[in-house]
Parts: sequence; C-alpha cells; structure tokens
Amino acid sequence: MSDFYSQHAQRLFAQYQSVRFAEVHRSWLRHLPEQPGFAMDVGAGSGRDAAALAAMGWDVLAVEPSAGLRSLGEQATTGNNVQWLDDALPELGKVRALGYRFNLILLSAVWMHLKPADRERTFRILTELLAPGGMLVITLRHGADDLDRNFHAVSRQELEALACNRALLMLDATSDVDAFSRLEVSWEALVFRLPDDGTGALPLLRHIIVNDDKASTYKLALLRALTRIADTLPGMVIRRDDVWVDIPLGLVGLYWIRLYQPLILKHKLRQSPGSRGYDFAKESFYRLAEVSPFDLRVGQALTGDVAISVSGAIKDAVATITRMPVRYITWPGTNRSVFESQPVRGRSVLAEFRLDAETLSGFGVFRVPALLWDCFSRFACWLEPAIVNEWENLMPRFDGVRYDASSYRAALAWQEGKRDTRVVRSLVDTLVKQGRDIHCVWSDRSLRRRHYQVDHCFPWARWSNNDLWNLMPATLQANAAKSEKLPAAPLMQLARPRIISWWEHAYLVPAYQEQFFAEAEAALPLVREHHCLDAVFEGMLQQRLRLKMNQQLVEWLG
Repeated sequence: MSDFYSQHAQRLFAQYQSVRFAEVHRSWLRHLPEQPGFAMDVGAGSGRDAAALAAMGWDVLAVEPSAGLRSLGEQATTGNNVQWLDDALPELGKVRALGYRFNLILLSAVWMHLKPADRERTFRILTELLAPGGMLVITLRHGADDLDRNFHAVSRQELEALACNRALLMLDATSDVDAFSRLEVSWEALVFRLPDDGTGALPLLRHIIVNDDKASTYKLALLRALTRIADTLPGMVIRRDDVWVDIPLGLVGLYWIRLYQPLILKHKLRQSPGSRGYDFAKESFYRLAEVSPFDLRVGQALTGDVAISVSGAIKDAVATITRMPVRYITWPGTNRSVFESQPVRGRSVLAEFRLDAETLSGFGVFRVPALLWDCFSRFACWLEPAIVNEWENLMPRFDGVRYDASSYRAALAWQEGKRDTRVVRSLVDTLVKQGRDIHCVWSDRSLRRRHYQVDHCFPWARWSNNDLWNLMPATLQANAAKSEKLPAAPLMQLARPRIISWWEHAYLVPAYQEQFFAEAEAALPLVREHHCLDAVFEGMLQQRLRLKMNQQLVEWLG
C-alpha cells in the first residue's frame, strides 16, 4: 500500500496540504489537552497534522511508511518539533523498540487500510503506547475507495468493542462531512482515553519491591539492574515481540556485579542473613576489589587478568540470577516466573574482549515481559529510588544495624564513573595542532584560537553518560548558555552536519572507532541496525525525545 502513496506522493501531498488541520479535525479538537505533551501521528502523510500539533507546542513523532510522502513531509516540517520514522501498522516495531509513551496518538484516515484480522492486535499495541491519561483519536472513513487502494469496511461498533476489551474510556464519537466535499464520503472521529497505565505493570513491580518475601537482596538487585538497563541502554535489546523483550544475559550479570561490588567488597554490607557467602561471589568476583566501575561500563575493552576476572564473575552471576531471583519472582497467586533466563552452558572465561552486545549475548538471553520492560524504561526515575529505598531498609535486618542510614545510602549509589572529558579535550587539541579547523557544534565558530569546553550533548547532571558520541566541542559561551538544558530538536537538526563532521574527524580512527560504535549501539535506540554515523545521529534524536518525555527536561533553543 505504501507503494501507491510513494508513486503518487506529489499529488497526494498537494491534496492533503490543501485543507487545514483545524478544518479536518474540528469534530474532536475540543478534547485536545490544553497542556501539550508527546504525540504520535501514525500515517502522517504530508506532515500537515504533525506540523499543526508541533505549532501548538507538542513534540511529535510522525510515523509514515511511504518513502515518497515521508520525504516531502520531512521537508514540510523542517524547523518544527517533528521527528520522522519509517514504520507501519500493525507492528510498529521501531516505535515500540523506543519505549515511548504518548499523551496523544492520532490515526487520521488510516484504520480502513488495516485488514480486519489485524485490528485487535493493532488496537492493543496502540493502547500499550499510551501514557497514563493519554488520548487515542481514530478517524473512520465511510464510502467507496475511489482510487482502488483496497480499503476495508470500518465501524464504530468494532472500535467500541476493542476499547472495552482494553479498558479504554470512550470520550466522544462524532460524524462529519468530507473536507474535500466528496458527497459519497463521510467521516467519524472516535476519541478514547487510557485511565491509567493499562497494563498492571506498576502494581506488580510495587508488590515485588515492597511486599514480596525477600530472603536476600537478590530480587531487588535484579529489578534495579533491569531498570537501569532499560533506562540507559535501549540499544542492547536483541529482539522484541508482542510478549517478550530479549536482552543479553551477560548484560544483566554485568550490572549485577556492578551493584554488589561496592556493597560487598568495599563496604562489607551483608546482603542476606547469617555469615555464609553468596552464590555468585566466588574467586572471580573477589578479584574485582580494585577494579574501577569505569572499567565495567558497556563499550570498554578488557584484557589480561581483569578480563578473566570480569568474565568469570559474570558467568557466576548469571548462574545465580537464573537459579534464584528468576525462579522466585512469580506472578501473584501463581508459581509462574515473571522473567525467563536462558544461559549458555559451559561458557569459558575470556582473556580479551569488549563489553558489547556480542560478547554479553554469549552468556545467554534474558527475557523480560514487554509490558514490564516499557514500565522500567518510562518510570525508571520513580522505580529506582523505590528499589533503593527498600534495599536500604532491608540491609539492617541482615547486619544488625551496624551503620546509619547515610552509610547504606552511600553504598547503594550507582557508580557510573567520572564526568571525564580529558580524552576528548586531548583529541581537540591534537586535531587543532594538525591544522584541522574544529568548530563549535552549536555556534559553528572556529575553535582554532578560542578557549573551548567539551560539552555533554545530553547533560551529565540529568543523564550520566560519558560516551564518546555524547561529548562535543563547544565555545565557552555556548556551553554556559546550554548548561543543564536539553538541546531542542530544531537546534540539533541545524547542528547535524557539524556533529557528524566532529564524530568523523575525532572517532573514525583505529584508536576510537570500535569503542564509539559499541557505546552508541548500546545507549541509543535503533543504531545497531545500520552501524553508521547517520544512524547514530538519528538514535540521538530518538534518545533526546525519550529524555524529554521521561524526565521533563527544559530545552535549550540556542
């Protein structure tokens, strides 16, 4: 079907742009929230609706499978808060991989394209993409297909039944005439709202965190590891379907030992009753006492004794995770495990490797229910403090309250490594000495004779990421003006050629190229599919939207 729209893109673009958003959607606009949020326009076509929503203050993800229309739409919405994505119903696989939740989802003149057999699944997927209180608007076209596009019959009753099954509230259903004055065509607009997260994920996680029996801190460690991975490493997803999200089991093991390394090796805090040791803390784990948390970050290359110790510690950790918390975290009222762990048996330790998706997948696969994964991603800023608080309350039961609360809290602080820009400063200095005219990515001013700063594109104070792709040269003035704000989408688009040029000159060299892509593919969504600088930048745009949506960060307009 997208082929038809690509073949006739110019004519359809002109037709869609000939009528105004307010005219086409007048029947339901009174329900549009006064406070703008995050919107997805599915089947965005010419970008008319996406641009109108952006003009009202919304951040918009425009989803359009037709390459011809999408290209014209991107041109028409340049300078707006509109991010385009090549994806399609019923799957919306790329959108779902991003972990977004939307305050508004609009399907305008799309539903009739769906085969009846695909509609129940499509409606469920759309419901799962709504934020609590989010609104779903679907317009139904009644009348014959005048262009032989294989439309299917639609009905209000069908959508009402689907909404009832997904516990959506129906706010309104209105009829209207055709905006192009076609007498044989009429429209209905149906407006639905999700009263809560609609999944039961939050109550389940709260039960595990607060109420579930805990003979050790293992359940909390697994939940915290998964929360941090979903929040900071969306690119590490191996595959996703309607039910499961698969991630490298070795990644879960890596985060497990990063959580326990300071608690056990540095602060000597008991993590279970009695004086026995821990299933996962064998010889390899205890050899990590002097290893820096920075050396345990995804993307780092390890060799020699450190590599052997880390590899062995991960192997022991995944065995414990599989045998203990995965087995005992169950759906309420059942013996059915919430998570699945599929370790690779007989895995040997490694003497040289990089902590990337390939290596960490070699330990096996860890499976998270898709609804829980999305919950971890969206509510990480709420979930992690809740987990840490319960962990802090649990440890005094095991060690006889030897410390005050601040000591427990300090031991539980996540060690991301330092806010360190020295490597990148050295790169800038070297390139300038070589005669390269390095420019500020934000102002385009030459740094050859200027003092400069190395800027975290996504502010360190809000998202502690010290990856190479996130570090960029900037003038002192631009860095001070940006401060802890998130760069706005139009500003990032303007800076795109300068950012990609910086990456090309600084990182596409033998010393840094492998690390650059390993870090980008782990931290940014949708990068691993293409492995190029353009894909890294597109991943940055998607991550920018995730940060704004999940943390409500203030934007910098330049």
